[in-house]
Amino acid sequence: MKGISRRDWIKTASLSSGLTLLGANGLISDLSAEEIRKFNPRPLAGPVRLGSNENPYGPSESMRKAMTAAFDNGCRYPWGYNASLVKMIAEKEGVPEDYIVLVAGSTEGLKVAGITFGKGGEIISCSPTFLSMMEYAELWGTEINWVPLNKDLDFDLEEIEKRVSHETRLVFLCNPNNPTGKLLPAQKVMDFCETVSKRAVVFSDEAYYDYITEPNYPSMVELVKKGHDVVVSRTLSKVYGLAGIRMGYLIAKPELATKLKDRVVANTNIMAIEAGKAALQDKEFYKFSLQKNAEAKSLLCKTLDELKLPYLESHANFVFFQSGKDVSELGKTMAQKGFIIGRPFPPLNDWCRISTGTIEEVQLYNQAIKEVLG
Repeated sequence: MKGISRRDWIKTASLSSGLTLLGANGLISDLSAEEIRKFNPRPLAGPVRLGSNENPYGPSESMRKAMTAAFDNGCRYPWGYNASLVKMIAEKEGVPEDYIVLVAGSTEGLKVAGITFGKGGEIISCSPTFLSMMEYAELWGTEINWVPLNKDLDFDLEEIEKRVSHETRLVFLCNPNNPTGKLLPAQKVMDFCETVSKRAVVFSDEAYYDYITEPNYPSMVELVKKGHDVVVSRTLSKVYGLAGIRMGYLIAKPELATKLKDRVVANTNIMAIEAGKAALQDKEFYKFSLQKNAEAKSLLCKTLDELKLPYLESHANFVFFQSGKDVSELGKTMAQKGFIIGRPFPPLNDWCRISTGTIEEVQLYNQAIKEVLG
């Protein structure tokens, strides 16, 4: 923030929210010293960034150690080191290794899939959703057939299916959806993907799959296993806390996976490979991330209830709520108070997406939003 030091910001924000100070180090954490060491919460400092759906914890101690140990191999190209990670992912997803495509974050996977399967035709998707695939494909001449979310702010699967034509090359789903956090009914989305994949490739973005709270909710990987033209994306950016390391993967049957591999641009790197392997083995951090995300969401929703502001049930690491104000203006006001919130998602311009942060960050944010919207 301009005009105020981090120390002064922490002191001012802490006092205004009634939280306890711990000298120059900011607020007393809700974590033990061991948890801080192992799970690496980001330090409290202004501005608090709650606009990008980042995990406020991680990389965990085991991931950091793995990356540090890999420094000596930094002079090597990464493809000689991929095999062990691919094997771990394949075992996790229950597919053969040739079904896995490593990418430098799932965003690269979305972009590669868009130009691989969308070129020469159209991609159908709903809006608002995560835009990276469609925006990139448009640069390469692909037409985007936008379908509005339905009245319940869900992907309108019926309308999408009606629009599939001989021009349709790919259908994009984000489930749970970003920015709404909503989850499509399990059997309904399974039936949709199975039917539509006979006419076009279906891409299921499952970046937030780990946060789903509905028991036994299926991944569309189940359709990949059955040989359908379905591609699923996963990321280690969210629950695993590796957004800055850039590690993700796609799951598709070998015929599709080979086409995708041929178009991967960035590849991944030695440190990301080792971090990914450590992440998939760090069950303690995985459980911790989910627990703290649930706690933070609960605090956010409690404040929204107090403010009597509508919000959607979220199966992600953010909450989408109706603020009653244009989000561009709300964002400016919150920035003045030291908080970065989500961007506008037209046409839902009075809805705000707020990411979960550490408990301290969320407590401070809650105080600020009460002052602005209370």
